[in-house]
Amino acid sequence: MNNRIRRALQPNLAMFFASYLIFVALSVFYRLYTLAGVQLFIVVLLYVLYRRAASHRRKVIAEFIDSASINIAGASKHSMLYFPMPMMILRPETGDILWCNERFSGISGTKDQAFNLNVHDLLKDFDTRWLIEGKTEYLKPVELNSKIYLVFGSVARASSGDYSGGLLATTYWLDVTGYEQTKSEYLASRPVVSICMIDNYDEVMKNVTDTTKSTILAEIDRRVTDWAKGKNCLLRKFDRDRYIFVFERRYLDGILEEKFSILDNIRENVVQNGIPVTMSIGLGVDGSGFGECYNFASLGIDMALSRGGDQAVIRNRINFEFHGGRSKEIERRTKVKARVVANALGELIGDSTNILVMGHKAADFDSIGAAAGIMCIARAKGKKTRIVIDREASPAQMLIDRLTALPEYDGAFITPEEAIVMAGSGTLLVVVDTSRSSYVESPQLLESCNRVVVIDHHRRVSDYIDKGALNLHEPYASSASELVTELISYLVDDFSMLLRAEAESLMLGILLDTWNFTIHTGVRTFEAAATLRRAGADTAETKKYLQVDYKSYVDRSDIVKSAELYRGTMAISEVEGDIGRALAGQAANELLDVMGITAAFVVFRRGDSVMISARSLGKTNVQIVMEELGGGGHMTTAGAQIEGKDVLEVVQMLKAAIDKKL
Repeated sequence: MNNRIRRALQPNLAMFFASYLIFVALSVFYRLYTLAGVQLFIVVLLYVLYRRAASHRRKVIAEFIDSASINIAGASKHSMLYFPMPMMILRPETGDILWCNERFSGISGTKDQAFNLNVHDLLKDFDTRWLIEGKTEYLKPVELNSKIYLVFGSVARASSGDYSGGLLATTYWLDVTGYEQTKSEYLASRPVVSICMIDNYDEVMKNVTDTTKSTILAEIDRRVTDWAKGKNCLLRKFDRDRYIFVFERRYLDGILEEKFSILDNIRENVVQNGIPVTMSIGLGVDGSGFGECYNFASLGIDMALSRGGDQAVIRNRINFEFHGGRSKEIERRTKVKARVVANALGELIGDSTNILVMGHKAADFDSIGAAAGIMCIARAKGKKTRIVIDREASPAQMLIDRLTALPEYDGAFITPEEAIVMAGSGTLLVVVDTSRSSYVESPQLLESCNRVVVIDHHRRVSDYIDKGALNLHEPYASSASELVTELISYLVDDFSMLLRAEAESLMLGILLDTWNFTIHTGVRTFEAAATLRRAGADTAETKKYLQVDYKSYVDRSDIVKSAELYRGTMAISEVEGDIGRALAGQAANELLDVMGITAAFVVFRRGDSVMISARSLGKTNVQIVMEELGGGGHMTTAGAQIEGKDVLEVVQMLKAAIDKKL
């Protein structure tokens, strides 16, 4: 604002002369001829003074230029006026243009008017601070009159004249339009390789005639082909349920803008026996060539399937990017995989000299229950096992105390520091209830172990553990305890070796993650529960661990009471106080009991962080919302932890994430 006022008061601007002439015309109109004559005299006088000031200004600049002159080979005069590049001299503090050569006048279209302009009149966003900071090149290319330039510059302090002691900056403008156009075309023409897969092919095509199958596939082919039109691409079907789709990078932004409409198109329009056909897409970008892009696409399709399918995953050199994933998973686990993994796990345990079991940070009932199940398997193989846990941070202290009282668990629970000391070349680390390397109880222990087994049911995210010797990752399972129960049925011949406390720990893990068998349950979930019931698990006994004290019950009711609706069907509750994760999750669960609410979010403070506990009934995918905030989880149960923000700020971030993803 100060610069604008200063510039407005300068006498070298044409607006002043126009204003004075208007006053002269008004005086003549009202027949004030004497006043008009005086005003005209003032205008002429000011114009003469302006011309003299402008002439003096050019003389001062010329003196400065001559003092900084250079010798150009082959030039007849030693002056920057003949420099072969466009040049401009300005005051970096204000941006006022003091001088420019003919080449700069030509590229800017200013001719002799450049001396009366500010650099921001030509380039609105051009920042001159880089010159004051001593940098020699502008941070990015500059576009001027449809041409692109790299701007270089240097600063000198004037030693004489009107600008004595002030900074004068000389800038040089290098035309790189051709280079930038070539670069832009190169990047736009880079290949993108994608694999499109019908991810529930077996379920849809089960028990249908060949004619019906051909009709369904023809309809899918038609919709995929229509989607690929106009993208100058290569589209080929190379398997019964897979397509390869190769196109240029320039078309990817349009595909992102339409949010992979092919996913919704097929799901909503191709239905067989009440089962909608769903597709997953893996895209490989930024690869060095077609081969690397194809490998990236393969990783993307694997990630999409591990997250439940019906989504697109972009894989580049750095990480994954997720799109879609709103529909509920269809259970399609087979016992063949469980049996194969069980046999491999049994061999790994038998070959190990030391076995460690680790869950996620702030281990809950599912994490501890799964760890207890691994303890049983190792004990059946005659191996000593220890559970790595930070007991003070765990909300399942009652269950830990019960297991600790058993003779089989004497010294079984150890700290992450003790585990790192014990880890060696013969150590087998079993990670349960998480597949995120940053979310395990001890990332340092994970890095220390060469042999790692991962057993998890959460949807996979970008920082998943990729060093596992064995990976049982089933997003269709209700809980890690369910997966471990299936492994026990294959690896423990005598079920009497499964202690009642271990069976109830596994049952508790299933009850917690299914909300007492109300959500995310499949046939295999009830089979696992029946197995545990036969082993002695008492559901009434496990219910005691899910009870809360009276104060917590009142606090939970207050959280539910303070919730507000957002977008009509989502409840958001703000809690300024420091509450436990379990209490927040229970409050979110209770909010879902209210008619019309499809998703619930409880935002609360925990120490120096703000946390979000998210729940849904399955129609709303809370996982993709939490991933937008740096968290993750499952479609119906997810959470996030945010540092450096207060509760109100996080609520606004949550609403923005809901608007973006849902």
